[in-house]
Amino acid sequence: MSQFLQQIVNGLSLGSIYALIALGYTMVYGIIRLINFAHGDIYMVGAFVGYFAFRAGLPLPLVFFLAMVVPALFGLTIEFFAYRPLRKRNAPRIAALITAIGMSLFLENLGILLFSPDPRPFPRVFTNEPIHFAGGVTISIPQILTLAFTSVLMISLTLFIRFTKTGKAMRAVSQDAEAAQLMGVNIDRIISITFVIGSALAGAAGVMVGILIPRIEPLMGIMPGLKAFVAAVIGGIGVIPGAMLGGMLMGMAETLVTAFISSTWRDAIAFGLLIVILLIKPSGIFGSSSRTKV
Repeated sequence: MSQFLQQIVNGLSLGSIYALIALGYTMVYGIIRLINFAHGDIYMVGAFVGYFAFRAGLPLPLVFFLAMVVPALFGLTIEFFAYRPLRKRNAPRIAALITAIGMSLFLENLGILLFSPDPRPFPRVFTNEPIHFAGGVTISIPQILTLAFTSVLMISLTLFIRFTKTGKAMRAVSQDAEAAQLMGVNIDRIISITFVIGSALAGAAGVMVGILIPRIEPLMGIMPGLKAFVAAVIGGIGVIPGAMLGGMLMGMAETLVTAFISSTWRDAIAFGLLIVILLIKPSGIFGSSSRTKV
């Protein structure tokens, strides 16, 4: 039982990172119905920004600030130069999807060119001295920081979406973009804000992964990006609470499978869960089915 509880704790810390990345997927899809496959590589950018900021001796709050601002600017630039022209021309969705894959490959190869393909050890910010709890469960300071910071970010995002004027505009665009525009909502501005927020969350996740698992590389965003996308689909893509729940479920499933079955199944379980959810409830746990007239 103690080992089971320990893996639950490990899964929650890993799942919170997946949830942060999944929030970017689900926000963008909820607004413009686009799967931004470059999102996982924005997470890689945040990790490298945090790496160089720590190497420069900057304090932790400033590191997190830079690791969120720089990826946010990347997300804004990608939206402005890659996706917005396609929207203006009413390009088919397949064109936007191919563009997203192209942006992902561009960022990955740019990272290899700038940083070299070799993995780098992330600077150790905290000691790995575990804190012991009843039942033999231990938790490290990086895990506590990850859980606390991701909880704050998720709660802040939920409050922002629910109670601010911009958040209400985002919900309006998600429900009916044409009607929202007729009511005076600037669609392009809302989409840009969505990319900025999602990219900032992914950048924060990149730093937390570096602190939790001190090893970064230019291709580090491929598999976590795919798993976060799966988490968003499992929870109900386009639904923010669904992305949070999906990320947590993904993290716990991965750690439990690694601990009790085999580490070779840690990636397979993600796509196995996706298949099961699509068979049982194709819209996801919190998603709702909709009909489209043709």
